[in-house]
Amino acid sequence: MFAAAACGSSDGDDGSGTEVAATTGGIAPLDSATKVTIKFLSYNYGTPGLGGTGTQALIDAFEKAHPNITVEPQGVATKDVLTRLRTDTAAGSPPDVAQVGWSKMAEAVQALPIVPVQEIPPAAEWDEHVAGISKSILSAVSVDGQVKAMPYTMSIPVLYYNADLFRAAGLDPAKPPATLEEVKAAGLAIKGTGSEGVYYGVVDSAKSDFLTQSVVNGNGGSLVDANGEVTLDKPAAVGALAGIQDLVKSGAMPAVNTETALAAFTSGKLGMLVTSTAVLASAMKAADGKFELGTASFPTFGSKPARPTYSGAGLAVLAKDDAHKRAAWEFIKFVTSDAGFEIITSKIGYLPLRESVATKLADSAIVKLLAPSLEQLDTVAPYTAFRGEKANQAVVALQDEAVEPIVLRGADPGPTLTSVAEKIRKLSA
Repeated sequence: MFAAAACGSSDGDDGSGTEVAATTGGIAPLDSATKVTIKFLSYNYGTPGLGGTGTQALIDAFEKAHPNITVEPQGVATKDVLTRLRTDTAAGSPPDVAQVGWSKMAEAVQALPIVPVQEIPPAAEWDEHVAGISKSILSAVSVDGQVKAMPYTMSIPVLYYNADLFRAAGLDPAKPPATLEEVKAAGLAIKGTGSEGVYYGVVDSAKSDFLTQSVVNGNGGSLVDANGEVTLDKPAAVGALAGIQDLVKSGAMPAVNTETALAAFTSGKLGMLVTSTAVLASAMKAADGKFELGTASFPTFGSKPARPTYSGAGLAVLAKDDAHKRAAWEFIKFVTSDAGFEIITSKIGYLPLRESVATKLADSAIVKLLAPSLEQLDTVAPYTAFRGEKANQAVVALQDEAVEPIVLRGADPGPTLTSVAEKIRKLSA
């Protein structure tokens, strides 16, 4: 049972036959005698890479600190998260906590019984916990001033580069490209030595559009405007994807999928890779003893400011009763604490969203390579979602029917984006 309640009324049983108290001012902590098992759906859990081992390390550390709460992890493919949540919810057994990618969050919040995470603890406890978290990120993920899903594994795009291939091409690795135009020139120089030049990971197998948004934002455009109207067929957006297409047409970028490009980079055959910091730990492991790995800020379009948005995931709560909601909050509070973000950053490679963690790990190799992204954190643009309950379906249409054909198969950017924009407007109606 709960040790105390801020104020409240009865909310029924806690799943073990114990009456618990619900509150309008937040749910008070569980006492140590209350045993709760929570289900945690995660697309990182169970994966063979560092994301899987890092997630297990988080669970192990949490259960050691909270012996009365057991976490039952469930793995799922990134692209299948929404489908799994819909199925489990319809069956009456949703997970208590789910790792949901930001490109899928808008649809999840509208279509699923997600409990706003900010409403679970008492307000003072919430304020104390988030005091050290990046205000830019909290602001970016807030809806109507409220955080509905907790920022968890977050990243912004970064330019990775192979310093050895730079030297072989006569480039200075101490001066990596800062603009798309410089990226193209460097890519062609590397291509001239027999290696591949650069790869922008806008064609994402996880059906996320965070890098598409970052590229379009950087050229002064947007996918939707402040009123939620679809704007991806406007000149700035068309020009942004035309710029990435030009990399392929020029030979600076290979027309392959992201997985092939990542394999080429980690094997030392690709000079530059623009993608999420989520692959940093894996890239460091792959580069160790093979080539010198460098990172640089997300490239700009000429003199226009870079406006990268974020990728990764938030933690959404779908717990039904107060005991499980409170246990879910304890788990979320731990994994987004200093201890949690130290594991997330050092073992997986996502950004430390607490400055205290960044300071503590400042001399570590991984945080030194994250420095360009941390420097851009204060200017990160909010992730923008299409309107309606088919927001994720709209993202999939954008990625599969516009971005992939334009970038990898030479489709005409203007007509292609016009056609897909009309389709998305109908989905959003």
